[in-house]
Amino acid sequence: MVKAADIGSKRLINLAPDAWVQWVTQRPEVVAKEILGSEFHWISRETDVLVKAYSGTHGDFLVLNELQLRYTAQIPLRMRAYAALAQERYRLPTYPVLINILPPPSTLTIVSSYEQEFLGLRAIQDYRVINLWEIDAEIVFGQPLPSLLPFVPILQGGGEVSVVQRALKAVRADEQLNELESLLAFFASFVIDTPLVQQIMRWDMALLRESPWYQEIEQRGIQQGALRQLIRVLEQRFGEISHEAEIRLEGKNVEQLETLMDSAIAVSSLEEFLTIISA
Repeated sequence: MVKAADIGSKRLINLAPDAWVQWVTQRPEVVAKEILGSEFHWISRETDVLVKAYSGTHGDFLVLNELQLRYTAQIPLRMRAYAALAQERYRLPTYPVLINILPPPSTLTIVSSYEQEFLGLRAIQDYRVINLWEIDAEIVFGQPLPSLLPFVPILQGGGEVSVVQRALKAVRADEQLNELESLLAFFASFVIDTPLVQQIMRWDMALLRESPWYQEIEQRGIQQGALRQLIRVLEQRFGEISHEAEIRLEGKNVEQLETLMDSAIAVSSLEEFLTIISA
């Protein structure tokens, strides 16, 4: 029986940390020394993995990995905050990397830096962006990169049945990778009909529903639906709303959006509503 696909980002990277840091930095001489804690005071998230790495040229440094199911407008600020917190805690230079798993809505542009200017002062944080749908599936087998095996179906050229079967064979050939099978099946279901996925894999939907990836997708879908409904109500009442207002709403969870829906119906102007979300 296949294990539940309870695969966190840290466990994925820990499968082959040297190969991972070499891939994200594009420097073959880099080695991973230790996976560090990424809990900073009140902040702790499963999507962040902090690796202490080393190269002969640069010495010790940190690779901050942020794996996001889908990019949101809040990510640049988050990357700035986590990079600064990591550097402050460990007193080492930090190389931040954002790995986006699935494409965002077409209306959202992915950026690779955070920039803000206020009262003549500037805050800038660059970070590397890796969009998995732009990565050639062949590099997973060639380098190899076992941490990316579950994502093969959504990589470039990875949606073919034969390629998914190659990934499945690699997963089943190594006991350490066996637990990735359910996660591979999950992402295969994005590009291959469910009955076919069930034919080529030991796949149980009940197990996949226990996966934190599945739960995140489900929760994100509910959140995006609530956000779209709220924006629709606001536009019907007050006309088009600004992009800045949409970004502020995007950071709200489902419960907050439901509360704001009541406010959107009750207020008499968009300015009054914006005052509420700023409170």
